[in-house]
Amino acid sequence: MNIRLDYGIAQLKKYDEELCGDSVEIVRTDDASIVVVSDGLGSGVKANILSRLTVKTAGTMLKMGGDIDEVIETLAHTLPICKVRNLAYSTFSIAQIRTDGRTYLVEYDNPPVFVGRSNRLIKPHQISRCIGGKKIKEYFFQMQDDHWLVMVSDGVLHAGIGNIMNMGWGWERVGRHLEETYSPQKDAAQWAEEIKQLCYNLYGEKPGDDASIVVVKARQPRQVTMLIGPPQNKEDDYTVVNKLMNGPGIKIVCGGTTGNIVGRVLGREVAVDLSSNCKNIPPIGILPGINLVTEGAVTLVYALEHIKYGTSLTELKSQKDGASRLAAALLEADDIHIIVGTATNPALQEVKAPAIYTYKQHVIRDLIATLKDKGKKVTEEYY
Repeated sequence: MNIRLDYGIAQLKKYDEELCGDSVEIVRTDDASIVVVSDGLGSGVKANILSRLTVKTAGTMLKMGGDIDEVIETLAHTLPICKVRNLAYSTFSIAQIRTDGRTYLVEYDNPPVFVGRSNRLIKPHQISRCIGGKKIKEYFFQMQDDHWLVMVSDGVLHAGIGNIMNMGWGWERVGRHLEETYSPQKDAAQWAEEIKQLCYNLYGEKPGDDASIVVVKARQPRQVTMLIGPPQNKEDDYTVVNKLMNGPGIKIVCGGTTGNIVGRVLGREVAVDLSSNCKNIPPIGILPGINLVTEGAVTLVYALEHIKYGTSLTELKSQKDGASRLAAALLEADDIHIIVGTATNPALQEVKAPAIYTYKQHVIRDLIATLKDKGKKVTEEYY
């Protein structure tokens, strides 16, 4: 089974610096995700430029099909060793995770990546070799549901030096902390933010180095099957409802008429949830066997606005209206199958109806394009 990945990125810049000297790049291809973390020598603007050059070069080359030997050879010639300090101008870690879970990790002078499953660290087999005069460490393993990676720059391990901890937080302590704080309910962004905050506290709120945390959590795909609008031909009512009910994941119905069709085919009655009433958005319906039933055009427009303009998932989940619930369900999903009915709604042909609501098909196309831009896998069919 293919896996899906959640990402969380959190960074601290060195105290009194304008920019973080670490950089992170996440690149997606059809069959893999590539995560690159780089730590530029020193701090501030110069370090930021060096690390950005590293992650952009590595990410772009790997996306274009280059192998790691070519990437490191290129970086070896682009980023030489500092002769004064005998240190690399930029260090890096790269994780390449395929959709089937096959994972390749490579490290060059960065702290070892933390690899875990549930609340236990695991140690993948390591291979060391030299490429372009640089000694790298490589790991090959299989990521499955509940596996996770935490990639950090050395500023995380140094947290607390000269302050709370004489020797700093250190790799072993960080590892134990990850085992203790792992939770399947905690998303990657939340976990990364928690680690950053603790790191900030250990530095006494004045970080002595740039610190970056990248969390990658593997999980099973979240799927949604969604029916929007009644089909043009009434003969297709049973077909679209059967497709909805046999589709994977969460079931969503958009449109009052559509909800009544689903209820009629299933032999169930649609009730109105008055607690979800909102000034601008009609209330949602309650239909056994369906996770969410909303009104159509108006709800779709407001849900699209939430998705387009970045309303946070936390905020959306705290709201009861149909548009917020719809936006939250779509943002949480990885794979979305949309069944679109193309019948026109006579009620929306009234002169007083706002123009955007009379073009529901345009709103649907905009919604599909926006979800794809957000990295969702969206499939569609029309009746």
